[in-house]
Amino acid sequence: MVQVQTTSPMSFDDFLAWYPEDGRRYELIEGSVVEMLPTGPHEDVAGFLAAELNFEIRRQNLPYSIPRNCLIKPQAEGSGYLPDVVILNRECLKQEPLWPTASAIQQGATVPLVIEVVSTNWRDDYGHKLVEYEAMGIAEYWLVDFRALGAVRHIGQPKQPTITVCQLEGEEYQMRRFVAGEKLVSAIFPQLELTTNAVFSAAP
Repeated sequence: MVQVQTTSPMSFDDFLAWYPEDGRRYELIEGSVVEMLPTGPHEDVAGFLAAELNFEIRRQNLPYSIPRNCLIKPQAEGSGYLPDVVILNRECLKQEPLWPTASAIQQGATVPLVIEVVSTNWRDDYGHKLVEYEAMGIAEYWLVDFRALGAVRHIGQPKQPTITVCQLEGEEYQMRRFVAGEKLVSAIFPQLELTTNAVFSAAP
């Protein structure tokens, strides 16, 4: 994660206008542009999850899709997130005015599930993003901390690889941690047969 020197603070609209077509990934965090520099293992885990969930979408014939890139515009001005995996409800895309031109989503109802593979910017994943995804009303948020980078308050002691599944109940996330040897439980994909071991082993 590297902060990019731009005119600061930047609004989300300015961020969209600025976003270069250089093949790199950027997020806007509280008005500052940050370049995301994922590692190979990080990409392996994200790719594995996208493949598994895409298979589940097809198997159940759900009206969902997984875009290659998708910006999430939270309620907080001056922020725009680029999650590792986003599940979109295609039936809601017609209510997203920025989707046709900028691949950006503003309504939480359009996003049944969002996944962040935790990396060195873990404070953003467990902090800003959790709060903002909750405020948007995104039904489910997974934090896949396969390297146990998060603070003890997030993943417990002793620290170990953990997947935290946050499910929206009312207006608040209820969180459940899954560690090695456990099967994930998802309200969005209740028939999902996926274990933590399978996810963690995706990273060589």
